[in-house]
Amino acid sequence: MKTAITELFGIQHPIIQGGMHYVGFAEMAAAVSNAGGLGIITGLTQRTPELLAKEIARCRDMTDKPFGVNLTFLPSFTAPPYPEYIAAIKEGGVKAVETAGRSPEQYMPALKAAGIKVIHKCTSVRHSLKAEKIGCDAVSVDGFECGGHPGEDDIPNMILLPRAADELKIPFVASGGMADARSLVAALSMGAAGMNMGTRFIATKEAPVHANVKQALVDATELDTALVMRALRNTERVLKNKAVDQLLEIEREKGASLKIEDIHEQVAGVYPKVMVDGDMEAGAWSCGMVVGLIHDIPTVKELIDRIMTEAEQIIRKRLTGFLDSEVANATARAVA
Repeated sequence: MKTAITELFGIQHPIIQGGMHYVGFAEMAAAVSNAGGLGIITGLTQRTPELLAKEIARCRDMTDKPFGVNLTFLPSFTAPPYPEYIAAIKEGGVKAVETAGRSPEQYMPALKAAGIKVIHKCTSVRHSLKAEKIGCDAVSVDGFECGGHPGEDDIPNMILLPRAADELKIPFVASGGMADARSLVAALSMGAAGMNMGTRFIATKEAPVHANVKQALVDATELDTALVMRALRNTERVLKNKAVDQLLEIEREKGASLKIEDIHEQVAGVYPKVMVDGDMEAGAWSCGMVVGLIHDIPTVKELIDRIMTEAEQIIRKRLTGFLDSEVANATARAVA
C-alpha cells in the first residue's frame, strides 16, 4: 500500500509506532521497522543524549530499515538538553523524528538542517495547522480516544480526522483508537495517510515490557480507562487500577485547588515499576480506549501482516462489494 506517509518515510506499510515511555526501546522500534512500519525509539526514556546514541546504535544492529526517534518537548523549567539529543539523532543517521508535547518550533532549524523529516503529534486542528506552518512534514492527529494526553478539546477521531483533512495540506496519520485493519481503512477513508499505534504495540511478543502489562491489556475492556489531571489542564488517559482510584478520590476532594504535589505518589516514577517490574497497581500509566480491541499477543510482524491483509480484504471485497451489488441491482432493474 502506497500513501503519502509511506513515500515520506520510505516504509512499506502506512503504520507508525508511536513513542511510548519505557516501551520505545530499540527492540520495539526494530521489530516494527522490520515488519514494514516505522518504528520509534522514545528519546527521553534514555536519560542522557549519550544513552540515546547507544540505543540508536543498538537499533541499527537490529534493522536496516528506516526508524525514528520520539522527542517530547516539556515545559522549559524541566527541559532536557534537547540540542544534544538532536545531535545524537543526527549523528546516528536517523531521518525521522516524532515530536510531541510543546511546539518544536525552536528546534525545527536544527532538525531540518540535518535532513530529518518531522511528524508532530497534535490533538487539535489548530495545533496541526501551526505544525504545518512551522515546517513539519506531517502530523499525527491524536483523537480523544488516545492513551496519554488527549488535549483539552475532547474531540474524537470521527470528527477530528475529517476536520484535519479539510484544513491541512501536509499528510497526516490517525492516532488514538487505532488497533486493526478496520482502524486503518477508516482512517484512510477520513483523509489520513496512515495510522499511529501505541497501546496496541505494547501487547506484542517483542514489546520490551513485563508480561503482566501485556496480559492487563488483553484482559481490559474499553470501559477500563480513566481521565486524570483534568483540573491541572494536563489531562491523561490511563488504565484503571487501585492507584488511579486513589488519584481520582484526591481529585474529587481537592477540586479546582488540586496541585500536582497532591498526586505525586500516584504519577511520579511510575513507568519503571509498571513496565519493568510488572507492578500493575504502582500508579497511573497511559493506556488508550483501544484496549477494548486487544485480544491477543502476536508478534509485531503477525500483527502488521494481519492488518494489511485484512485491510485489503475490506477495501477490495466488502467496500467495493457494496458498489458491485448496486451495479448488479441496477442492471437487473434495467433488464426487467
